[in-house]
Amino acid sequence: MANKKHVALINQGVAIWNKWRSEHPRTRPDLLGANLFGANLCGADLREADLRGADLGYANLCGADLSYANLRGADLFWASLSEADLSHANLGYANLRGTDLMQLDLPPSGFAHHPGRIPARNPRTASRPA
Repeated sequence: MANKKHVALINQGVAIWNKWRSEHPRTRPDLLGANLFGANLCGADLREADLRGADLGYANLCGADLSYANLRGADLFWASLSEADLSHANLGYANLRGTDLMQLDLPPSGFAHHPGRIPARNPRTASRPA
């Protein structure tokens, strides 16, 4: 269950959210299962946020910092992720239908070193010569 204070803050808008984040740099945002459907989170500081199971369908996450965020099982259906930073984010079991991950700057093995994350290569073909 998400922290009600954190949900209330993010629902007030990105400017208020980012100000709060800068004032509380050691607080890890708890947005577990939060309903953020269609939210405008463009430029939001969501680094290290717990967004497991959150509904981010149709959300605008352009330029958002999602580095080290836990998005396991989150619904990102048709979310806008242009210029979002997903480095070291956990996207295991996340619904990414309708998103365009091709335009993101993802390291080739960024998810391979962490359990439950998207593997960089298919393990069945990894040992085969190219």
